[in-house]
This record gives sequence, C-alpha cells and structure tokens, in this order.
Amino acid sequence: MSENKTIGGMFTGSARIGEIMDTFTQLTLTPQDMTSPVALQMALSRIYEAMTKAITTGPRKKYIAEVRFIDSLGNPVTIALDLGEKMPPFSNKEVKARISIELFEEETREF
Repeated sequence: MSENKTIGGMFTGSARIGEIMDTFTQLTLTPQDMTSPVALQMALSRIYEAMTKAITTGPRKKYIAEVRFIDSLGNPVTIALDLGEKMPPFSNKEVKARISIELFEEETREF
C-alpha cells in the first residue's frame, strides 16, 4: 500500500510554553456563541459547568505551547500543542518552533 505524498511546507515560528488547568480547555467561545442571546446563555452555562467541575475534581495542570508562525500567504497562524503534565526540559519559556506540513492521499482498500 503506497501513499502519494507532497510536502506542503516547512515553517519556522516561535512558541511560548505555559501551563493551563486541564478542565479549563473546555472554556471556549466561538463566533456561533455570539449569534443570539440564547446561544450566549448556552455558552455561559457550558463555561459555568466546566468551572464547577474543576472545583469539585481538583486542579490538574497541563503544559502547552502556543505556537505562532506565518503561513505561505502571509497570514498569522496560532496553534496550541499539548506537552503533557510535566514541564518540558527547556531552560526558557520562549522557544523556536519548526512546523512541517505534509499533504497526502490515502489509498482506499477494496476487498
């Protein structure tokens, strides 16, 4: 089984390492949450539920890297990378990042 691969690009950026509470990863607002008062109330309820869950279960820290780079069209891109529950072995919280994007098409199996 072979895959047709094309390297989409290699980018260089920067990353900032920080810590977040694991249960707070569910605290997100999307543009759809702002479309109506009811949608905003549902989003606030979701946030309240996540916060009460964090209080009852206790805090668990998780380390993440906020990675920033400029794409091929000049647009700024920001992604988060989960680094786990232990601090990575860097001496500084500001580090460089190398981003590799690979495009491929999987062959479908027919039996």
